[in-house]
Amino acid sequence: MDDLYRDYILEHYRHPHNFGVIEAPDLRWEGANPLCGDRITMMLAVRDGRIADVAFTGRGCAISQASASLLTDELRGKTLDEAARLTSDDVLDLLGIEISPARLKCALLSLDTLEHALAEGETASSTSPTGEG
Repeated sequence: MDDLYRDYILEHYRHPHNFGVIEAPDLRWEGANPLCGDRITMMLAVRDGRIADVAFTGRGCAISQASASLLTDELRGKTLDEAARLTSDDVLDLLGIEISPARLKCALLSLDTLEHALAEGETASSTSPTGEG
């Protein structure tokens, strides 16, 4: 069973879903893990409070890139509130394998990047004169 999950992770690493760029995204954040060099830039297009499109670019280990691929699949169609409620356990469940403490930051880089993008969007909304982002 473990080999099946390893293959699953490698497939998302080799052929990541939603890898690319959204021109003029509503939310964008570049996250990095300086300890290992993993980088992810997440972009979201939001329509009527829902994530209409999501993409990421980046480079790094198989775990960080597969995590981003799986998370972006999960995000499409969710409301911003639903996306904000995602937890590290949710992301680890998506990966479906045991993650060692040393690789935890790799596995959760995509979630950390998402959280920053959502927080940045909230800040922009609350500081704009109209209250809209």
